[in-house]
Amino acid sequence: MAACSTRFTSRGIRLVTAADARVSIRRPLLREPSVVPGFGPTFGFTLLYLCLIVLIPLAALVLRSAGLGLDGFLKAAATPRALAAYRLSFGAAAIAAAINAGFGLLVAWVLVRYRFPMKKLVDALVDLPFALPTAVAGIALTALYSKNGWIGSLVAPLGIKIAFTQAGILVALVFIGLPFVVRTVEPVLQDLEPEIEDAALSLGANRLQIFLRVILPAILPALLTGSALAFARGLGEYGSVIFIAGNLPMVSEIAPLLIVIKLEQYSYAGATAIATVMLAGSFLSLFAINLLQRWARRRGGAA
Repeated sequence: MAACSTRFTSRGIRLVTAADARVSIRRPLLREPSVVPGFGPTFGFTLLYLCLIVLIPLAALVLRSAGLGLDGFLKAAATPRALAAYRLSFGAAAIAAAINAGFGLLVAWVLVRYRFPMKKLVDALVDLPFALPTAVAGIALTALYSKNGWIGSLVAPLGIKIAFTQAGILVALVFIGLPFVVRTVEPVLQDLEPEIEDAALSLGANRLQIFLRVILPAILPALLTGSALAFARGLGEYGSVIFIAGNLPMVSEIAPLLIVIKLEQYSYAGATAIATVMLAGSFLSLFAINLLQRWARRRGGAA
C-alpha cells in the first residue's frame, strides 16, 4: 500500500498519497493558500490600477519618443543644453544621496541610541520634508541661504554663494532626501541587539572595530536602500529646486525644469525625449533599490 497522510480540507479529511505529494512538489502553487478568499478580484484590480495609472501613461511617453526615430531622438535628447541638465540632475542627486547616507545614519543613531529632551520633537522634524510642500521648502531655503538670509549673510563675506548656484541645488536635494535614509536605517538599528556589541567589546575590539565589523555590516543593506531612495527622489525633484537654483541654462538648470520649458515652447518632441531619458534613469534607480532589498532579505535569512 502506498504511503499516505491525512490532510484537513473544507470538505473534511482527505488522504494524500506520496504520489500526490510529489506532484505538488513538482508544481508549485502560483499563490499561497489563504483563509480569506479574494485573490482573483484583488489581483485583477491591482493589474487594472497599475495599467491605468502607471503603465499606460509611461508606455504612451515611450511610444511618443520612439516615433521620433533614433536620429530624431538623439537630436532632441542629446543637445548640449540637455546634456548639461542631465549631468547636473544626476550628479547633484548622487552627491546629495552620499551626504544623506552619512548624516542620515548619524541622525538615526542619535534617535535610537540616546535619550535627550524634546526627542519626540526632533523625531517629528525628520519627517517634515515629507509633509512640507516642495514650493514652501524652496522658498524657505532660498530665504535662508540667499545673500541677505541668516546663513547666506554669514558666508557671503567669505566669498561663498549658495543660493542661485549649483550648491543651492545640492542643499535642496539634501533637505528632501534625508528622511529616506533615517527612516530606512532606524528600524534596523532598533533591532540590533546591544549584547552583540558588548560581546565584541569583551573580546577586545575597540569602538571603531565594533562599528566597522559588527554594526556597519548589519545596517549596510538598509543604508544603501535609503541612499538609493534619496537618489531617486532627488532625480525627479522640481518644486524645491527651481526657487534656489537660479535656473541658468548650461549652469544651474535641472532636467525636470528643461522638460517644462520645452512644453511651454510647444516642443513636445524635445520634452518627451528628455522625459524618456529621465524615466530610464528613474527605472534603473528603482531596479537597484529592489535588488538591494532582495539582498537584504537574503542576508537577513542567512543570519
